[in-house]
Amino acid sequence: MRSTSTLTSALLLAALLIRPGLCAEPATAPPKAPPRTYRNPLLPDIEIADPFVLRVDGKYYLYPTSDTRGYEVFVSDDLVHWERKARVFSDPRGGDWAPEVFHNQRGDGKFYLYYTDNMPGEPRGHLHKQIGVAVADSPLGPFTDKGALAPESIDADLFQDDDGRLYLFYVQLAGGFKIIVQPMADPLTKKGEPKVVIRPTEEWEKRNGEVTEGPFMLKRKGTYYLTYSGTGADSPNYGIGYATSKSPTGPFVKYAGNPIAHRGGTVLGPGHHCIVEGPDGKLWLVYHQKWNAEKNFHRFLAIDPIWFDADGILHAKTSRDTDQPAP
Repeated sequence: MRSTSTLTSALLLAALLIRPGLCAEPATAPPKAPPRTYRNPLLPDIEIADPFVLRVDGKYYLYPTSDTRGYEVFVSDDLVHWERKARVFSDPRGGDWAPEVFHNQRGDGKFYLYYTDNMPGEPRGHLHKQIGVAVADSPLGPFTDKGALAPESIDADLFQDDDGRLYLFYVQLAGGFKIIVQPMADPLTKKGEPKVVIRPTEEWEKRNGEVTEGPFMLKRKGTYYLTYSGTGADSPNYGIGYATSKSPTGPFVKYAGNPIAHRGGTVLGPGHHCIVEGPDGKLWLVYHQKWNAEKNFHRFLAIDPIWFDADGILHAKTSRDTDQPAP
């Protein structure tokens, strides 16, 4: 005769054989990864302004204004986390700001750095500047100087149209800040005559100095969107607007709702930007903001979404000190 304990064990075993999941852990869904976010300022320990980002083979290369003795490059996979790499260009003239790099994919495959620095000779004030160009085989440099392209000028942006033609947009300082377009035969050689396409005319562009600068060209569905910054960059009222045309050489019509990025809440002086496609396939504004509302050049790196609506109107968002969905 079986003992009571032996009988109980047998009955329990039978129950498990009939319902093998009886004592198993309850099924649960795998934990969801927390949503990816970012928060402006990015790289908060570094003074950064005039950021330009180039995307090459899925990686992002950031070239900003930093110490004005040339340029450094930072690399990222996601537009949020940046690793400082190398000094890609050293400049004995100094005063370097607002770099941009063009990848000549349809040509020699090289990388062309358009820089702004001090003109050689006796200093004649902080706006005695020039645009020059340097070349490298890699986005990590080093870039070799090929000489000046435009005296008394700043803030170059080289745009390549669908037909392969090249246009250099930049700011000419003589007689006031105005944005110029210069057709180019190749990344080093000017072709034809320059033309003024944007000058300060609106109240927001003249609020703290009559300035239109930092051009960046974007093309969508046959329309050319010339984005730019307005009023003094040392002001919290610095902002971003745009103008449109059916030709890269104009005439351009300014958007009536400018500026599309402007002072508001904790956001101060958003400006001098580029636009790049993020890893999410959407457009992102890479720009700087001012740390405070005083008149100075203390600025930090920021990113935020920028997009077109169904009517082709360009919209931008700005944020600071709040978590935002990452690219």
